[in-house]
This record gives sequence, C-alpha cells and structure tokens, in this order.
Amino acid sequence: TNIISGEEIAIKLESVKAKHPQLEYEARVYKSLAGGVGIPFVRWFGTECDYNAMVLDLLGPSLEDLFNFCNRKFSLKTVLLLADQLISRIEYIHAKSFIHRDIKPDNFLMGIGKRGNQVNVIDFGLAKKYRDPKTHFHIPYRENKNLTGTARYASINTHLGVEQSRRDDMESLGYVMLYFCRGSLPWQGLKAATKKQKYDRIMEKKMTTPTEVLCRGFPNEFAIYLNYTRSLRFDDKPDYSYLRKIFRDLFVREGFQYDYVFDWTVYKYQKNAQAIAQAANQGQGDEDEQGRGRHVTTTAAANAGTAAGTKRGPV
Repeated sequence: TNIISGEEIAIKLESVKAKHPQLEYEARVYKSLAGGVGIPFVRWFGTECDYNAMVLDLLGPSLEDLFNFCNRKFSLKTVLLLADQLISRIEYIHAKSFIHRDIKPDNFLMGIGKRGNQVNVIDFGLAKKYRDPKTHFHIPYRENKNLTGTARYASINTHLGVEQSRRDDMESLGYVMLYFCRGSLPWQGLKAATKKQKYDRIMEKKMTTPTEVLCRGFPNEFAIYLNYTRSLRFDDKPDYSYLRKIFRDLFVREGFQYDYVFDWTVYKYQKNAQAIAQAANQGQGDEDEQGRGRHVTTTAAANAGTAAGTKRGPV
C-alpha cells in the first residue's frame, strides 16, 4: 500500500542473483508501451536489498483464475467479449514494435474497481522488438530457434523453430480462445520422458489436428480466425480490424448485449445468493444463533463476492 495515497499497488521481485535477470528489461518494455489501454503503469523500478523490484498498478484476477472460478468453461458471449479486447491489446503492442511471445490466460488480468471490465496484459519478460521503431525495418527470418513461451499455446511455426513475429501472437490467441470455449486443448496432458519429447508430442498433435476438428461444435468464425493467422507470412501485418469484425458480427448475430456481463459476474452473484441462503438456513436456531447467522451471511456473501479477486495464478 502507498502510505501517502493509500492506494494498493503490486510489487514484482527478482533476486539480484537470478541466472537470467529479466525484470529491468521488462520495466523498459512497460515504459515503451506506457499509456496504452490495458497496459499497467510502472510506478518505480530499482534495487532494494537483494532484490530488483518493479512497482506497478494492482490488478484483479487473471483469465486463468476466472476460468477456474467458472468451472473451466466460458460461454460464447464471454469468449467474444474477451476476444474483442484481446485482439486490441495485441494490436497496440504490435503498433509499438513489440511482440509479446507468451500469450496465455495467466498473462491477461482483469482490472479492479472502475476498470473491473478491462483486460490488461502483463509479463513482458519474453517480449521482443520485431522491427525498428523508426524505420519499421522488420527483423530477419531465422530458423533453429528454441521454443520461447508456453508450449500449450505456441504457434506451429514456433514449434518448428522459426523466429517469432506478429502472426505467432495472433495464432496463440486463437488457441487461448478455443481453450476457453472447449475447456481444454487436445494436446494437453501428453506424457513424455523429457521436455523436448513433450514439446515434440505437442507439436505433432497440433499439426495433425485439423482446424475443423479443433473448432467442432463452435461457430465457424473460430476456424476462420485460426486458418487466417496460420496463413500469414513471416513479416505480414495481421488485419486486426477484420479479425475483430468477424467476432463482432457473430456477437450481434447471436443477439448478445455488449453489457460487460461476463460469466464470472453472473457466477459470483449466484455464489453470493447460495452463500446468503445457506447462512440464513444455518441461522434458524435461538436468537443468539440468529444474530450470528446474520453475521455469517454478510461474511459469506463478501467472501463469495471476492473469491475471484483474491486467487492469483502464476505470473
């Protein structure tokens, strides 16, 4: 907590003895992206005792936390509400000449308070400049690169050792959206003796699962999105507006309201109601017990209401 303003903040620490220090680099990336919607503001970076420390805006739960809170399934409406913001966040990062290279649910956090419906992007430790900010000269095509990021959501080209570019962030986002729709991806939980063998098995499954099988049971727009991102060339600029539009058109066609009522908003109220009813039932004893029951009601409802906000996944 900021003792002057009373604001709550987040602090990310890294040992000064870290083998591959990333925090100072990450703070510089945040500075380059400062001012963008859904980009946390870094208030301070420095060294204290044995730690590098970065002080930034406090945010709410990650999309992975909320996915677990909603029993690991999101409705089509929630996925489409998120898709609109997620595409815009990645577009902004790309416009600032960076690629994220670790697009996954854990790295998207909802805001708090008035910004509770805003998706924020975090963890720029693996981000990379893909072009010169002044000349826009693109980095060269390379092969034999090690996998950077999270294998579950990595693009096929990343698995193949190709240098990452804008297309890879967009393909990874496609896997994130399908993960939310389906509850899991076909290449999750594959067993292997070594990390390399596991990555190879994931790549093989990813390459041999046809798009129509991956997207079966869901609107065709998800297959269109994935096929489009996979068809991009190394230095192509994705058509972000087109991708947003296909999902916005689907949203309208489904008759959804753009009211920012996500699954966890509804689920939270349902949990509150259950907690209140449960506490009320428990408070049917004597007057003293009833008094305590009323107190339990308030506490239980408050706990249920904040359940999504207190849990934090890996950053």
